Amino acid sequence: MAEKVTNSKAESSASKKEFRIEHDYLGKVEVPIDSYWGAQTQRAIINFPISGLKPFKEFTMAIISVKRAAAEANMKAGLLNEKKAKAIIHAADEILEGKLANQFVVDVYQAGAGTSNNMNANEVLANRAIELLGGKIGDYSLIHPNDDVNMGQSTNDVIPTSIRIACAWLTKELIDALELLRNEFDRKSQEFDGIVKSGRTHLMDAAPIRLGQEFKAWALTLKKHMDQLKAAIKSLLEVNIGATAVGTGLNANPKYVVEVIKILCRITKLDLKGAENLPQATQSVTDFLMLSSVLRGLSADLVKIMNDIRLMNSGPITGFGEIQLPAVQPGSSIMPGKVNPSMAEMLTMVCFQEIGDDTAISLSSQAGQLELNVMTPLINFCLLRDLIILRNAILAFTDKAAKGIIANKDRMRELLEKTPGVGLVLNPYIGYEKSAEVVKRAIAENKSVKDVVKEMGLLSDKQIESIFDPHNLAPEKK
Repeated sequence: MAEKVTNSKAESSASKKEFRIEHDYLGKVEVPIDSYWGAQTQRAIINFPISGLKPFKEFTMAIISVKRAAAEANMKAGLLNEKKAKAIIHAADEILEGKLANQFVVDVYQAGAGTSNNMNANEVLANRAIELLGGKIGDYSLIHPNDDVNMGQSTNDVIPTSIRIACAWLTKELIDALELLRNEFDRKSQEFDGIVKSGRTHLMDAAPIRLGQEFKAWALTLKKHMDQLKAAIKSLLEVNIGATAVGTGLNANPKYVVEVIKILCRITKLDLKGAENLPQATQSVTDFLMLSSVLRGLSADLVKIMNDIRLMNSGPITGFGEIQLPAVQPGSSIMPGKVNPSMAEMLTMVCFQEIGDDTAISLSSQAGQLELNVMTPLINFCLLRDLIILRNAILAFTDKAAKGIIANKDRMRELLEKTPGVGLVLNPYIGYEKSAEVVKRAIAENKSVKDVVKEMGLLSDKQIESIFDPHNLAPEKK
């Protein structure tokens, strides 16, 4: 039974704060009287005042889903009496509906493996279940955080399983966001299909390319990353729940293990399955590293695409000026009328954050010893943050930038006709040497290649018009 204590009577009522006394095997702990967490969560609050960052909502929903499934599975296996199980299930359902969100308070930088996260969930569920049974918060004779809520479980199977579930949910949302951007690039590729511009290699003028082809290439790049993300989800769905402490399943009833995965599938709407080998799944976090690697590859390509867009948008007078991005905010506090590619800059910074997080995840993945990788709290935080900010950034860029891209046709035509790269198309008709002569004269006289060919009488008007047709200048090979 929890004891109640208050601060000194000399203190004003405004500053007075009430506590209850709880116990764990290290001794007594003062816990705020109105909190649903208990002694072990309070120790984590005291021990880890590091960042002020709390668990992401998706992780809380995942761990509560695991606890709810465990209570139901233990009840079905005849291990947890129905009254206790239903109270825990009711409490879990309330949290899954959004209640008690402020009770999940452990800093993301904490002791290894996520024991504090696991106990935070156990204590909140136990105390709310106690309350539902008409008891007093902290009276663990009714429902115990370890014995009842954590029955058949360990931090070492609960936390990895919860991370997998949260990552699978968020990866699906990221794929949906990428699909919107891919569709927008596809739409723009069709809209811009007839616009030929100067291609560039080494940042120098090169052979012509259609603007639509560039957008189509970006769309396909995103599609390839979406396929990789789907493969990563598949690997995440293999969970180690039932492994308990070291993967041997000690204290996890076989009936419970079978039931808990079935119930988790129903609750999470994911096609989960038990790990092929529980010790291996408990030791290794390679699936998390795989997901992070896919996100790194996606981020690298997104940075490249954003750089392309920023270059093509540059100017409007002294840059490329080939496309125009929507103006979303003034670009300078001192230069009137300046507008910057703000959404592309934002998405680029988000990608840089993910690439940095991938390094942290890579180091964490190597840092396991023997039967457990204890760095999962950092892996969890980095992965979930990356999935969330990439999703949000891609959605924002699609809505506020990609949809409103305008092609500056006249500018692209002007640059194309003067670029040496367009001379390439003349090679099959007049040969390399004569083509080089045409290009050299066009540059010297500041004329278009097309006009110089006409002036030199090298080809008929019909041939010239055919050669400089947009789809002949930039054909698309299948």
